[in-house]
This record gives sequence, structure tokens and C-alpha cells, in this order.
Amino acid sequence: MLLKSINHSLEELTNLLTQLSDQSYSKPCEALSNSSIGEHTRHILEMFQCLENSYDSGILNYDNRERNKRIQTEIEFAKQSILDVKSGLRKENKILYLEQMIDGLVFRIQSNYYRELLYNLEHCIHHQALIKVAVLPIEDILLDENFGVARSTIAYRNQCVQ
Repeated sequence: MLLKSINHSLEELTNLLTQLSDQSYSKPCEALSNSSIGEHTRHILEMFQCLENSYDSGILNYDNRERNKRIQTEIEFAKQSILDVKSGLRKENKILYLEQMIDGLVFRIQSNYYRELLYNLEHCIHHQALIKVAVLPIEDILLDENFGVARSTIAYRNQCVQ
């Protein structure tokens, strides 16, 4: 179910990208502190890529992302990156160590691959909500009503309707 949800969110993102021009994709948005849809897309994808690239070593540090500018400026490159992320998701669960520097100190805590996939899904949805803010003023863009909405919120709303 987790992989299905991740694939769904990434597919929603791909559907949005097919409706944008490179110009609207990379244009700064004042409501997002002058970041672009492309920058948020890059951030989403590079978190998944970081998890993928850290799987073998078992040491995961999200601060050590590549930050590839092509993802945030070229829609076709971003769409290919989404396909690459999706194709790399099916791995066995295993222990990973999440590492991060905070105030000059390195912290390392135990996690696992599935936990980090879940984190990346929630992170993806959060950034999709921000992307939605940038997309709303653009005419002729069709987004699913649940784009950028947490799965728990969707479930709660569905419960309330019954």
C-alpha cells in the first residue's frame, strides 16, 4: 500500500508537469518566497534519490542531496527523474541510520527503509500542497482535488461525508 501511495503522488506530480511550460515551471512565485514549482519538485525528487543512493551504505543524510538544477528547470528531465525514482522503490526493508548535523553536532539515529519511504511520501504531499499554491493562479491547469492533501485528511473527509 505504501508503494501504491507513493506512485500515486508521483503520478499526480507528473500529470501536473505535463500541463506546464518550462517557463511557468521555473518561474519564481512570490507566495512561495520566490521559489518555483520546479524547485519544490526538485526537492521532492532529490529526497527520494538520496534515500535510493544511501540504501547500500545504510547511512542516510538528506542534507547531502545533489541539488541538480536541471530537475527544477527542465520538465522533461524532471519527468524522467520521477520515472527513475519510481523504478527504484522496490527494495527490501532494512535498518538505515539517519544522520544529520544540527548546531555543529552530528546526530545519527536508527531508522529503516520503509520508515524513510513513509517520511518521503508525507514530505512529497507537503510540497505538493505548496506547489498547489503556485499553480492556482495559472489558467487551464487541472489538479486532482486531493493533490497535496494528506492521506489521513482524505480518509477523514470521506468518513465525514458518510
